[in-house]
Amino acid sequence: MAEALRTELPPGKAERYEALRTEVAAVIAREPNRIARYASATCLLAQAFPERFFWTGFYLVDEHKPDELVVGPYQGTLGCLRIPFGKGVCGAAAERRETIIVPDVHAFPGHIACDSRSNSEIVVPVFDAAGALAGVLDVDSTQFDAFDDVDRAGLEAICGDLLRLA
Repeated sequence: MAEALRTELPPGKAERYEALRTEVAAVIAREPNRIARYASATCLLAQAFPERFFWTGFYLVDEHKPDELVVGPYQGTLGCLRIPFGKGVCGAAAERRETIIVPDVHAFPGHIACDSRSNSEIVVPVFDAAGALAGVLDVDSTQFDAFDDVDRAGLEAICGDLLRLA
């Protein structure tokens, strides 16, 4: 079914995010399983921006260790298995509960290099229906300064839909 939904995405970044948001919403509509929803979104995001998205995936708040993120569905090279809150870009975004854009990860204090080819990163928090942090969406690029406010707005909108559309 998902393959049938894939259409040519617009070339403009903002327009591509809007079309992608509609596509993700259509694919995950009425799917109650959170992991299936995250996996589908990860796949569609990675395919939509193959020239910039080197690693795309979710780190989820561990229900047994609520101050740690554990790797969830992703597309890309091997990810870090666990990230404590406050460590690296993902841990900082989880602790702050806000999106973080890092133009040069090598200059970010405490950066965790899961893959040394990553040069820039954006991390977006994902909240459950009650407003609690459920995890973060992490996107890495081999390009420096690959992410901007258009990426922030597009990814935040998609992440905001992940649980609301269940």
